[in-house]
Amino acid sequence: MSAIVLRKPTSTVPVWKAELADIADRLKQEEIRADAANKFVGDNLALLRERGFLAAGVPAELGGWGLSRVELAEMLRGIAGHCSATALAFAMHTHPVALAAWRWKNQKAPTDGLLKRVAAERIQLLSSGGSDWLTGSGEAIRVDGGYRVNGRKIFASGAPSADLFMTGAVEQTPEGPTVLQFGLPMTAPGIEVVDTWDTMGMRGSASHDVILKDVFVADQAIAGRRPSGKWHPMMHMVSMVAFPLVYAVYTGVAEAACQIAVAAAATRAASAPVETVGELHNEWVATRIAHDSMVAFSEIAQPGPETTSEIFVHRALVARGVLKTVELAMEAAGGAAYFRKLGLERLFRDAQGARFHPLQGSQQRQLAGRTALGLPIDG
Repeated sequence: MSAIVLRKPTSTVPVWKAELADIADRLKQEEIRADAANKFVGDNLALLRERGFLAAGVPAELGGWGLSRVELAEMLRGIAGHCSATALAFAMHTHPVALAAWRWKNQKAPTDGLLKRVAAERIQLLSSGGSDWLTGSGEAIRVDGGYRVNGRKIFASGAPSADLFMTGAVEQTPEGPTVLQFGLPMTAPGIEVVDTWDTMGMRGSASHDVILKDVFVADQAIAGRRPSGKWHPMMHMVSMVAFPLVYAVYTGVAEAACQIAVAAAATRAASAPVETVGELHNEWVATRIAHDSMVAFSEIAQPGPETTSEIFVHRALVARGVLKTVELAMEAAGGAAYFRKLGLERLFRDAQGARFHPLQGSQQRQLAGRTALGLPIDG
C-alpha cells in the first residue's frame, strides 16, 4: 500500500481542513449522485481513506493525526456540510477509534495494536451500535476454543467498505445473559452484508443489515463482557465518547440547511421573510451552542451515570434543535425549498435521522428523571 501523502498545514489551517477543502466539491457531487440513485457513497469513503482521514482520531504517538474530540466533531460537522451520508458513515468509524484512543490514554488499555493498524493499514471500523445497545443482540454459543455466533445487526452505516466489524453477541451464562464484545474481519466466513437500506434520508450511508451465520469467534478475540440490559462502565464510556461525534453530523446538516435557506431568502428582496430568517438564525445558534457544550463536556468528563445522563440531555437538545432548524429552513426558503435542485429537501430528509439514535424520547427522560431524583439508573 502506498504511503499517505498529506498537504502541509499552514500556521492557521490544520491538515484536515486543508484536505477537506480540497475534496469538498467531489464529496458534494457524489452525495447528489448517491442520493438520487439510492446508492452508497463509496467513492467518498474511498477518498477519505486515500487522504488519511481514517487515522484522524488515532494518537500521534501511534501514527495518526491525534485530533481531540473537539477537533473530530468539527471535522464531522464540516464533512456533513458537503455530504451528510458520508459524514454519518464516517462517524461510525470515528467514534470507535476515539473510544479506543480514550481507553489507551486514560486507562492504559491495550488498544494500541488496533489504533496502529487503523493508522498504518487505513482500515475502516464498522459499529453495530444501532442493534447492540444495552441488551445486545445475537447469540453466542460456547464451542471448542471460542464461540459460534449468529445474529442480524441493523443500522451498520458504511458496511460495504468496512474492514473490521466492532460488534457483540449474547451468551447465556449461570450469572445471566452476558454480552460479549469483539471485532471481526468483514471477510470472515459467515458474514454477509444484506442490502436493506431503502430510506427517506441518509440514503448514501448504506446502513445495511449485517448477518452473522455460524461465525467463529476465538476466545482471545473477546475484548469485553458485560451484563445484558444493564448500564456497565463500557456503556458509559461509549455514551460519553460516541454521541457528541454522531450528533456533530446532524449539527453540520442543520448548519448547511440554514446557510442554503438564508441565501435563498436573500434573493426574494422585499418579500424576504425577515422574521422567519431571524427565528431560523436563533434556532441554529441554539443548536450549535448545545452541541459545542456537549463536545466540550465530553472532553473533560469521566464516564459514569451522571456523565451519561448529561450527554443524553445534550443529545435531546441537539436533536430538537436540528429538527426545528431544518423545518424553519424550509419555511424561510419558500417554494424553492420544494425543488430538489436547491438541496434543502435532501438536508431536511437527512436530518430526520437525528430522531432515531439512542436514547430516544421516553428512555432519555426516564434516565434524566432517575438521575435527578438520585434513583438507580437500572430501573
